[in-house]
Amino acid sequence: MATNLRLRYDREADILYVDTCEPYADQESEELDDEVVARRNPRTGAIETLEILWFSTRLLRGDLVDLPVAAELRSVA
Repeated sequence: MATNLRLRYDREADILYVDTCEPYADQESEELDDEVVARRNPRTGAIETLEILWFSTRLLRGDLVDLPVAAELRSVA
């Protein structure tokens, strides 16, 4: 089943969230890369949220944000 991606930015914490669902307490966190955190479904292990820490700082430095995940993007329309 296709799931829409939602991007949220927390300016105060400087974190970009890439979500497939609302975060919930039971999600398991794992640091995938330097300052990139995955929140996984505790039952299936599927990544449901990516947290990219220090997002605006990376952009201002001109750093690429290279996520260590594979994705297949397609339109759901």
